[in-house]
Amino acid sequence: MPRHAVAAAPTTEAPAPAEAPATAEAPSAAEAQGPRSKSKSGSPRQIPVVGVVTEDEDAQPLRDLAQIFKILNLCAKKIENQPLFLEPAYNIIKLCGLPFLKKKVSDEITYAEDTAKSIALLGDLMKIPSSELRIQICKCIVDFYHAEPPKKHITGYQQASSTYKIQMAEVGGLAKTMVQSLDLLENQLVEKLWVLKALQHLSTSEVNCTLMMKAYAARGICAHLNDPDPSGQLLFRSSEILWNLLEKSSKEEIIKQLSNLECLLTLKEVFKHLFTRGFSDYDRQLRNDILVITTIISQNPEAPMIECGFTRDLILFATFNEVKSENPLVKGLKLSNSYEDFELKKLLFNILVILCKDLTTVQLLIDGKVVLALFTYVKKPEKHKIIEWSAAQYEELQLHALATLSSVAPLLIEEYMLCQGNARILAFLEWCESEECFFSHGNSFHGTGGRGNKFAHLRYTLRLLRAMIHLEDETVNQDLCEKGTIQQLIGIFKYTISKINDKEEAILLEIQSDILLILSALCENDNSRKEIFGTEGVDIILHVIKTDPKKFQSGLGYTVLLFSTLDSIWCCILACYPLEDYFLEKEGIFLLLDLLALDQKKFCSLILAIMVEFCDNPKTPVHVNAWRGKKDQTAASLLIKLWRMEERELGVLRDKRGMIIDTRKPLFTSFQAEQKIMPMPANCPTIAIMDVAENIRAKIYAVLGKLDFENLPGLSTEDFVTLCIIHRYLDFKIGEIWNEIYEEIKLEKLKPVTTDRRVLQAIITASENVGKMVASLQCEMFEIQARQDVQDEQKVYAKIQATHKQRELANKSWVNFLARTSNAKTLKKAKKLQEKAIASTRYGERPPNAIFHQTDIKGLNTTVLSGRVVAVESTPARLVGGPLADTDIALRKLPVRGGALQRVKAVKPADDPKNVPT
Repeated sequence: MPRHAVAAAPTTEAPAPAEAPATAEAPSAAEAQGPRSKSKSGSPRQIPVVGVVTEDEDAQPLRDLAQIFKILNLCAKKIENQPLFLEPAYNIIKLCGLPFLKKKVSDEITYAEDTAKSIALLGDLMKIPSSELRIQICKCIVDFYHAEPPKKHITGYQQASSTYKIQMAEVGGLAKTMVQSLDLLENQLVEKLWVLKALQHLSTSEVNCTLMMKAYAARGICAHLNDPDPSGQLLFRSSEILWNLLEKSSKEEIIKQLSNLECLLTLKEVFKHLFTRGFSDYDRQLRNDILVITTIISQNPEAPMIECGFTRDLILFATFNEVKSENPLVKGLKLSNSYEDFELKKLLFNILVILCKDLTTVQLLIDGKVVLALFTYVKKPEKHKIIEWSAAQYEELQLHALATLSSVAPLLIEEYMLCQGNARILAFLEWCESEECFFSHGNSFHGTGGRGNKFAHLRYTLRLLRAMIHLEDETVNQDLCEKGTIQQLIGIFKYTISKINDKEEAILLEIQSDILLILSALCENDNSRKEIFGTEGVDIILHVIKTDPKKFQSGLGYTVLLFSTLDSIWCCILACYPLEDYFLEKEGIFLLLDLLALDQKKFCSLILAIMVEFCDNPKTPVHVNAWRGKKDQTAASLLIKLWRMEERELGVLRDKRGMIIDTRKPLFTSFQAEQKIMPMPANCPTIAIMDVAENIRAKIYAVLGKLDFENLPGLSTEDFVTLCIIHRYLDFKIGEIWNEIYEEIKLEKLKPVTTDRRVLQAIITASENVGKMVASLQCEMFEIQARQDVQDEQKVYAKIQATHKQRELANKSWVNFLARTSNAKTLKKAKKLQEKAIASTRYGERPPNAIFHQTDIKGLNTTVLSGRVVAVESTPARLVGGPLADTDIALRKLPVRGGALQRVKAVKPADDPKNVPT
């Protein structure tokens, strides 16, 4: 295969050797050496012979690349003094645009270093002041991203991978040198456009974007966005590069590079020009891209948006359609309902939210009448009114305006009240709740969950209302209450309950959570508003608490709703005794304890805090003690169980039976043990004090304390052992704090006076004695329990013995019974004993004129006390002819199947004067 180039070698003016490529004419001696090419000695002139690319060759072997670029480097060094070397250099650069060929699969790895260095040289060649050369370099780089296979197949070679050149450009750092070359092209538009085109392709790689970032590409490119360019390519390609840099490199660093006055002034002028004079779709798209880049920059608090006047212009552009302005910049300007203008409007709303985070923008927002402009969207759609937006666009802008107001309105309370913001919001809420026909498109981010209904409008209106109420501005809140907001919100909550279904469940739960948070903010610390909240409000709270516990794990907002509900109990019910009584009457405490029994750590603290406050009501302890959970668990047992679980999580030292181990620090947690005690100012809480707020032990102590720690039902010995610790929680905590004081004194190397030292030692000793006393009491409880267990065991054994004795007596009775039925003598003997026993119970002498009634049945062959009817179970009826067949009172009936009742001869008793017929 013929080579495309050979190494430069000195030669005479004679023709090149036969093996040299004759694909192009080599420069003549005169052209190559110039007028001073002949040496003083008259020796033949030395010129380089360089083969160049022919039109019929379209590939370059990797193994030759290093030699070719050595020649290119030699040519580049001579171009400044000998311009004739420019053409060979130009032709050699074309080689980089050709496909690279490899003879072996490993060639890509073998020649990777040489290839990377060779491609990196292209960036260095941009320093040569030749327009054609620079353009050819850029074309070559662009060709990296549009690789085509060789036109002819070359035997023994195969094309390198399509991304090989791109990877080698990344390794060689070509992007960085190309960025640096922009400084050489200040007034050379054509070359600059080609460089930007090359950088546009290079910026599709994260590696290249990082290199460009380090070369401060963002700042250099942005500063020249507004340079004259009739073709418009400069702005398009520059904005594309900025986009790629923001996406594929360090966003924070790029924002930092763009956050300067020069860049922002340029962006401002470009945006104003495109906003006021851009009429094509291309101009509008470019305008929106510039606005997005500006939005990203404005997130940096240090960006001089106000100083360059960009903020004022953006506010003007955002509001001129809704609020009339005499500013000549927007005079006669009008937005269409095209997609690009619609996107622009949303982007302007979005940037208002970002700009208002800087409090210095507040005055500009007031001057621009932003609140009034946004409130023009907070109204129900008017029928038969021509608007510039389509129905779907207007709905999306309406929701976006509500979301923007949630950020802007809290900063501008006076403007909000002047615009009658409360009245507008409540009227809009009334429309949201109404059954008026409205078909929502729900296409946007803000419209999620609101397709075919008004739920999206309701959600964002409530968010706006919540943002205003949580300012705790009494003027705003009082105005809302006077307008009946509390009753209206309760009505909306009931409306959402009736609308809940699987499809809109998530958005409705969010709406309910917001309503409860708003009600909590309005009613907190105001009993008159709590009375307005009333029993209707308590009913909606009870409705939420009765939710199936399984739904709290569904991830659809039930957990947030429950938190909001617990907050509303705290703010809307507590301290209002009629509502507390109604809550208790409706078994609210039972429901709270049911929630507490779920072992949901996230709810425990808030529920316990509510119970602490509720226990101030004298009716509450009765309800607490009456509650029963699973396996008949009592409230006291549940609270003690939670205490033990909390101590296990905190790593408190206890033995297997739950007894105190360290009597000096019985409440010490593993976290406290890890932390070293450090001297702290008097106004700073210590670790022991912070521990009170960071876990639920103090709340459990408070609840049990209000139950008096006595007569608590359903407690086991283990519960009583733990209860001893809970009962002394306050004493232990005080001792813990005094221990901290003592340790701090030692660390600060202070020496208390004798009296103080004695008092401090006495306090610490007394605290430790309390621990020992509790430990002793716990031991005593276990001993009592052990004795009780022994007694219970003995009772069980006694019961077993009695059972066995009864069985023995029953067996003996059975044996006697068998003896009587099988032996006539035994039966007679037993009969005599029975008669004798009966006779001994009668009077010895019969009273005069007394009538004697015979109580026994003659002819009855049994030895048991019998009535008029006797059923003998010992012998089957078919063998004896029925239970009464042999008695004097046998029934006169025919035998039935074997003679259950058979006729027998009459039995004449010896002492009976009459015969009784059988």
